[in-house]
Amino acid sequence: MTRLLAIDHSPISFAAPPPPARAVPNQIECPDCGLILRALSPPPGRRLRCPRCRAVLRRGCPRGAALALPLALAAWPLLPLAFLTPLIHLSLLGRGISAALTTGPALLDAEGWLPLAAVVLLTACLLPGFRLLGLTLVLLGLRLARPPRRLLRPLLRVSEYLRPWAMVEVYLLGFFVAYSKLIDLARVRVELAGYALAALMLVMALIDEVLDPTRLWEEMAPPARGAATSPATALPSPASSRRLIGCLCCGLLCEGAPGARCPRCESRLHARKPQSFGRSLALVLAAGLLYIPANLLPIMTVDYHGQGVPNTILSGVEELATSGMWPLAILVFFASITVPVLKLLGLGVLLASARRGMTGRLVDRARLYRLIDAIGRWSMIDVFMLSILVGVVQLGLLVSVTPGAGAVAFAGVVILTMLASQSFDPRLMWDAAGRQRRRRGRP
Repeated sequence: MTRLLAIDHSPISFAAPPPPARAVPNQIECPDCGLILRALSPPPGRRLRCPRCRAVLRRGCPRGAALALPLALAAWPLLPLAFLTPLIHLSLLGRGISAALTTGPALLDAEGWLPLAAVVLLTACLLPGFRLLGLTLVLLGLRLARPPRRLLRPLLRVSEYLRPWAMVEVYLLGFFVAYSKLIDLARVRVELAGYALAALMLVMALIDEVLDPTRLWEEMAPPARGAATSPATALPSPASSRRLIGCLCCGLLCEGAPGARCPRCESRLHARKPQSFGRSLALVLAAGLLYIPANLLPIMTVDYHGQGVPNTILSGVEELATSGMWPLAILVFFASITVPVLKLLGLGVLLASARRGMTGRLVDRARLYRLIDAIGRWSMIDVFMLSILVGVVQLGLLVSVTPGAGAVAFAGVVILTMLASQSFDPRLMWDAAGRQRRRRGRP
């Protein structure tokens, strides 16, 4: 039996790419509420805030790039000192051992805890180095007579994305917690890497303080002449019927269709973060499920003279309080127990309000989102503390520290909540509230 195949000879049609976007001069979009504003430059030492949600839009530091470059160059000698030299020395009954920052991840990997080792190595060592490298190349490239902007744009994009994941200061706080636990076991001495790490943290904090990423993007593609200047206030621009989209990467306000390329940073334009609600909800639910074993299971077991003592997060706080270190105990309790709960509850409130179109307390909810996004990384204190203890406490049968399954679950909670806050678009709350007001006939 012969089969006849019908062949379609019609030409194959492909979706046409969206037309190129065009930059809108002298206007910006608030990334937290979506309000279109005139692009104003605050005076030195002042900050430009959105008049509706009070988000910081610009910082007045005209010489920020000039100040950040020598700071970035000064940080490079600190990197090998902080990451390769000994961090801490522990001695007990004539036996001593020194450990570097990378010792903990190496031992975690050797004991079969590869996820924990990867998290510590990336967030405390590799990602800070990559971010510093990207910033240094961008700052140096902009000083050239003809900056290679096509090469500098992806470097600036990546360095800004890595900002919340480079956790040198969080690691240093975890080091203080580990130090407070070790002084009860043996004689402890802070080595060169500890001081280099503190200096590196200070330099990176100064860079973040003086550097305005928006100004760097403007130097990549200078804005149109005649940009307005003003004190730290902004005025809404007149209503427009054009399709205006604020770039999620560099903040440039563009006129174009979703999916087009930003003319300044060349990233895809989206009116709102793609699939923001669904992704944030899934990440929050996953983090909530992990939070239960993260608090019930031990994060580590301390073996004193052959007798193992499992420690959960809460029992570690109790030990600090029993030792009389109340300030540190309160800090760890807040960062490791209170902050994850507040993040989960806060993100749930934001998602529910965006879903239901709640119109009340929008400014407070915008502030809540900024708070959740800022403090989420500080919950990594216990993970870093565990890495330091595993790397240092290797005194045979006298004292030993082994990780627990609770540490993996807790690291997952921190990472998932950080991803959830980054995936959530706070403008959805203002969009939903606007639609609800229109249904009720309100302005």
